[in-house]
Amino acid sequence: MGSGLRRTVVLVDDLRSFVDGRAAEVARTSAAGVAVLERHRGRRIDELWLDHDLGGDDTIWPVVEVLELAAFEGRPFDIGVVFIHSANPPGGAKMLQALRRWGYEVRLAAGSPHVGYLGA
Repeated sequence: MGSGLRRTVVLVDDLRSFVDGRAAEVARTSAAGVAVLERHRGRRIDELWLDHDLGGDDTIWPVVEVLELAAFEGRPFDIGVVFIHSANPPGGAKMLQALRRWGYEVRLAAGSPHVGYLGA
């Protein structure tokens, strides 16, 4: 049996990664973010890090909609904390409002030293 101490961390961001190299599942598009959430349905996600703008016309909204729908249906995802690390203040504020409305624990983390551009 495992120690049970492994934390599940998910990052949805088109460009940035965790600068400390922590273990995380990384999704670079909204479609990949939705797929990661679906894989974790019924399991705990300790930290979910969300960026707003995901390159081109892609945004985080398909991911937010999956979270909202799950809560609306009475089966919200089991997420410890949602960190919004977007550099888009209006987008981040809208995400915060939408997710808190459905009972998710959300913190704004714009400018967080934990995520950054690691180079090619």
